Parts: sequence; structure tokens; C-alpha cells
Amino acid sequence: RFDGASRVMVSNSDRVRGPNANAIASNSASNSVHQHREGLSRRHRYNFQLKPYNPEHKPPGPKDLVYVEPSPAFCEKNPKLGILGTHGRQCNDTSIGVDGCDLMCCGRGYKTQEVTLIERCACI
Repeated sequence: RFDGASRVMVSNSDRVRGPNANAIASNSASNSVHQHREGLSRRHRYNFQLKPYNPEHKPPGPKDLVYVEPSPAFCEKNPKLGILGTHGRQCNDTSIGVDGCDLMCCGRGYKTQEVTLIERCACI
């Protein structure tokens, strides 16, 4: 189960630097599976980093599903696939998470409404 889905872009700006950079690069270029796996972290092995497509959104976490290309089919209603779309759903204007209007409304824009709710308290 995933916490949410985030559009990301792949960045290779975090390339390995320093005295061991050439050794790591030569190991990564090697065809040997054993040399490729020994002593290299996953980050160094693949030499890239996932960053949010929108810099105002939080970076994806370990329980987030990430995608590189948008999937508008989930934003729009598609009865054949059982997709309800996101039109008319309530979103949180101040959230940068999956419940935020920027993500949930798929870039279509949204209307805001301020609601004041008065409730009776259950005092004893």
C-alpha cells in the first residue's frame, strides 16, 4: 500500500564527487554483476535522484508511488475502467500532500470556499 503518488523528475545532479568518484564510475561501467554490486549503495549504483516535478511539493518518501509521466486517465472519469476522476472532490488548499488541490485537481484549477462551522459543545 502506498501513501500517495507523486510526479517526479530524474536528476543526475548528485553525481559522486571526490577522490573515489573515478573508482565508483569505473565499477558502475563494468559488466560484472559482482563488481557492480560490491560496496556500492543504490544511490551510487544508479547515480540519480528523484525530485518532485513541482518544487513546492515535498520530495517522495519511501511509501510513495512515483511516476515520471503524468497519467491524466486517473484525473478524468472513465466508466469502462472504473475510474471516477477527481472532478468535484474536496481538496485541501494549503496541503502539499496528495489531498492538496494542486495534485488532486490535476492542474485544472479549483474554486475555494471559506466555511464557518458553529457546533454545540458537549460540556458536562
